[in-house]
Amino acid sequence: MAETIYVRGEGGAIIAMDLPLPEGIAERYEAGLLVRVHSEGSPYTPAAARPPAPPEPGPGGTGKDPEPAPPGDDPDPAVVPEAPRAARPGVNAPKSEWIAYVVASGLHSAEDAANYTKADLIDMVS
Repeated sequence: MAETIYVRGEGGAIIAMDLPLPEGIAERYEAGLLVRVHSEGSPYTPAAARPPAPPEPGPGGTGKDPEPAPPGDDPDPAVVPEAPRAARPGVNAPKSEWIAYVVASGLHSAEDAANYTKADLIDMVS
């Protein structure tokens, strides 16, 4: 069975592709026109570079229950932490990365952002 990867196309769409990639697609991938992402669109991080998952508490994990937090260290339930923003692409990054950054910033949809030039996208988030 072939391995499936997900790539963000020039227009910002996420596309499932089986490996090995067809020659034309592989050339666009190597040129940076297609960017590998996870199925939900988050930036792809190889499994070897990801930090290990913390052990599960209780049965099936470390066997220990987590220690309760000391009094006064309870986080404010009304404060919702912000999601981390995607790293701003370099000026020489492909237009597809700038489209993804503008979409992640919530300024435009992928379809709308694709209609702008790369210079316009850079100015938009500056």
